[in-house]
Amino acid sequence: MFKTLTSRGAIAASTALVAVAVAVVVMPDYRSVSDVALRQSEAPSRPASGADPAATPQPAAEPAAAPVVQPTPEVATEQVAGAAPEPAPEPAPEPAVKPAPHPAPAQITGAVPEPAPQSEPVFHGEAGAAVSPPGAAGARLGESAAGLPVMSGMSGAAEMADGMPEPHAARGIDGPLGSPGNMILPAPVDTETYANAASNPLKITAEEPVSTFSIDVDTASWSLIRNMILRGQLPPSDAVRIEEMVNYFPYAYPAPEGPHPFRPSVTVMDTPWNAGTELVHIAIQGKLPERDARPPLNLVFLIDTSGSMDEPTKLPLLRQSFALMLPELRPEDELSIVTYAGSAGQVLEPTPASERATILAALDNLHAGGATAGQAGLQQAYAVAESMAKEGEISRVILATDGDFNVGLSAPGALTDFIAAKRDSGTYLSVLGFGRGNLQDATMQALAQNGNGTAAYIDTLSEAQKVLVDQLTGALFPIADDVKIQVEFNPATVAEYRLIGYETRALAREDFNNDTVDAGEIGAGHSVTAIYEVTPVGSEAVLTDALRYAPPVATEGSGELGYLKLRYKLPGEDVSTLIETPILPDMGEAGEDARFSAAVAGFGQLLRGGKYLGGWGYSDLIALANANKGADAFGYRAEAVKLMRLAETLSH
Repeated sequence: MFKTLTSRGAIAASTALVAVAVAVVVMPDYRSVSDVALRQSEAPSRPASGADPAATPQPAAEPAAAPVVQPTPEVATEQVAGAAPEPAPEPAPEPAVKPAPHPAPAQITGAVPEPAPQSEPVFHGEAGAAVSPPGAAGARLGESAAGLPVMSGMSGAAEMADGMPEPHAARGIDGPLGSPGNMILPAPVDTETYANAASNPLKITAEEPVSTFSIDVDTASWSLIRNMILRGQLPPSDAVRIEEMVNYFPYAYPAPEGPHPFRPSVTVMDTPWNAGTELVHIAIQGKLPERDARPPLNLVFLIDTSGSMDEPTKLPLLRQSFALMLPELRPEDELSIVTYAGSAGQVLEPTPASERATILAALDNLHAGGATAGQAGLQQAYAVAESMAKEGEISRVILATDGDFNVGLSAPGALTDFIAAKRDSGTYLSVLGFGRGNLQDATMQALAQNGNGTAAYIDTLSEAQKVLVDQLTGALFPIADDVKIQVEFNPATVAEYRLIGYETRALAREDFNNDTVDAGEIGAGHSVTAIYEVTPVGSEAVLTDALRYAPPVATEGSGELGYLKLRYKLPGEDVSTLIETPILPDMGEAGEDARFSAAVAGFGQLLRGGKYLGGWGYSDLIALANANKGADAFGYRAEAVKLMRLAETLSH
């Protein structure tokens, strides 16, 4: 029933009805294209999104008189806000030309979308599974209007903003977002999860003198933090893992010379944010073998092709990233590709790395759609890797995903048990995260930490260059497994201490000597940094009072601050080797590497609330980092200073 419309209301209703009749939702067609930049230049003349360019053009319909379209009560109610219902008019005669059912053929471009009946918009991949939309509603800081990142991983150079690189780079949507036939869609709902724990507490040396943890060479947290800050938001504290921030940067620590695959070095220096404490800076530098001395590689690319990967910074960037890596492999290396969506399948049999065209073609044919059967994909990838394994060779699964598993095992705990059972097969696991909005960082960390592997987050092609080209040897060739650190502090000289970062890598004291307990790996050429803040006995910076009934602490002895021990296994071995050295006052020399790493540790603490930083703030941080950039050949440290400045602005 409809109320009689006034002349002004009739005009508004007629206009709205025309909009409804013309409105057609034309979803972007995610099919393979070789050069998005070329498509952009041809956008005005290309077929509408969703149309097959090879198909014979549909003949134009003969002109017909505009039919009198009688609105349904539901449509009229939406178009005339607040109108009271009136008696329904007599049915109009059947129009000569019936309006096309929804959705109409994709010959109409630039149409205004009709509201979907769902309470929230739902978007679909090839298999009809709901996925996140490919673009955001307008450009955000650090993005182009197409939702592609503008700031690169190095020095902020623009990339991926207006199109993809040349052929065999990423194949993405059929035309740029926002062009005729493509819609700028709302930003996806943020369902991201992060793996972290509360910051390490202050420890009283007399009560708990021993600290034990596993090393960590992951870098995902820094890249994720950079992505958030460049989008104009400070990261949540759970996304900040300080050890991954510090270990993101290359350092020129002293190289190993003896029988061990890496060399530890210790530096004791003043704390930048607290005049009454000191930093014990522990640096580890791994050996870097010559390229020709590397053993052959057996790689299995395990690629998530589920519907959630149907975004420009996910599957298209993933394909580009792997294409960058191929020239770094040797002819004797072999590569296979396994994909998973609603189910898993092998799309490329083991192929010599020299057959680059075959591998690129397999990558180019990947499309996103369906659910996320991560467990099935992992099972098949490990089976393929085991079938490729030969004596003296290294087998590694490289999982590329947003971490959104929703078929089979999906909880991080269940995945941990599955990966731990596979760890003893000798196959390593690396995890590469892509995309935002539904990134499951907790899942990726569970996989990497329990699969003798590493985790990185790739948000730009420059980051892919760093991870898969510049640091490829360290990423793929392990030199030491199950590397653990244990420090015993001397209560006669150190009143209090705290470990900065490594919250998710903590081990029990007894785990240090237990060779069945898993820990992190060190790759060829990798550097690892761990930093303790210690408070000397008698310092005004001591935060706790002495206990009334505790026995007095002896203040005489060797003068050592503590004792450092490390354990590691050579790849393939079951028995660990011990390295140990005392920590002495004024040990080492605090160079630019040590001071810059301390600045990054301070940055991480500021992002997590800065409980122990006192009045030390962003201006102090920026000055410290800027003064210790050093040579900075690729601009990573300069980029860090820019992020610190932007974080300072965002924090106000």
